[in-house]
Order: sequence, then C-alpha cells, then structure tokens
Amino acid sequence: MTSTRHRIWVDEPIESVYIPVKEMLANAPGFRSLYEAREIHFEDVYKDILDRAYIPVLRGSPELERKRLLTILRDAIQGRVTIKNEEFFLRNAHGNIEFSLLAEGIRKLGLLWLLIRNGTLRRGSLLLWDEPETNLNPKLFGTVMDVLLELQRSGVQIVFATHDYVILKELDLRMAKDDRVAFHSLYRDSDSGEIACRTTHDYLTIEPNAIAETFDDLYDREIERGMRAQ
Repeated sequence: MTSTRHRIWVDEPIESVYIPVKEMLANAPGFRSLYEAREIHFEDVYKDILDRAYIPVLRGSPELERKRLLTILRDAIQGRVTIKNEEFFLRNAHGNIEFSLLAEGIRKLGLLWLLIRNGTLRRGSLLLWDEPETNLNPKLFGTVMDVLLELQRSGVQIVFATHDYVILKELDLRMAKDDRVAFHSLYRDSDSGEIACRTTHDYLTIEPNAIAETFDDLYDREIERGMRAQ
C-alpha cells in the first residue's frame, strides 16, 4: 500500500537541482547529444545540470527577491551569462568571453545566476550543492553565502556539503536571527563503526567538528613556531 507521504511526493513533485563538484558549463557544447548516443563515464547528474542551465528565462520581469539576487551575482561575475549554439559566454564590457576561458569559480556563480534567472530556484524548490567552495576564490565565499541565505529566506530549501572552515564561518557570521539553518556533522561512530549524524542550529555547538579542530591545530602550531623564533 502506498503511504500518504509517498503519494504527496509523487503527486506534487518538488523542483530540485543538484550542483556537482565538477563544473560542466565549459564542457557543455555537444555533451548532451554525446551522452544520449554513447556509453560514456559520466553520471546522470552532469547531463541534468546542463538541462537545467539551458532552460529559457521566465516570461515577465523577475520579482524583487529574484532581481536582487541576480544583481548580487551579476556584480560578482561582472557580467551576464548568454548562450549560443549550446555554448555559454560571459557578456561584459569586453564582449562575449567563452566559459572555457573563465575561472571555474566564476563559472559556478554564472550557473547559479542562470538557475535563479530561469526560475529553477524558486519558492518551494530544493537545491543540493556539493562543496560550493571548490575552485572558488575565497573572496567570493561571502557572496555565495549571502545568496544561499537569501534563497533560503525566499522559500528555497538548500542542502550543501563542505570541508571548508571559511565557508562555515561566513555562513555563521552572515546568518540572521530568523534564518532557519541547521549544521549536520557526519562522522563514523567509534563503537558501532557506522556513520552517525549530529545536528545543531548553533555553529559553536557542532560536535564533532573536524574542520574547526584542524584549523585550531594549525593556529596552535603557528603560535608555537612564532614563540620558538623569539
């Protein structure tokens, strides 16, 4: 018998998107055709993210929330993303720049701009992002966290995985009191050997926190080295 919860998921599917670690927009031309015709060693998620990026823009002017997010991202990448013959470009004061010539971090922000602009990320949708910090200039970490927090406030559910201390602290420092954020620490239980999870809504109470422990260890060794040099 189909459960009520299962029927809700089937009858009212949630718009969702998964952003993998590997950036795909620079390799987009011809990829979907190749994927459909040949057995290649790529998972479905790579074709799926391209399908989402190619979705045409919504009709009409974007609502205020979406317009604000698009402005933040446009300022960060210093331009707009355009598409021609399945190839992505960054259009700015210097013309159209092929995505293959851009830093991977900028391409990631460009993807986020596309997903917001074409309505994939709207109220009630779900964003899954694996290690958003990968190949991203640390100066842009704050921008990414601001955008994710704003999406959360507009009704988008977001789950992202990270190993980066700065990403976590940027999220912690930029959170507002009413933001609904939870930190999930995944670890292997020493007794059972199974993967366990602990959840908290306060960064300072994440336990265990291998990221912070590693950062603290680096800081302690830096202090020790400085004291020995005196």
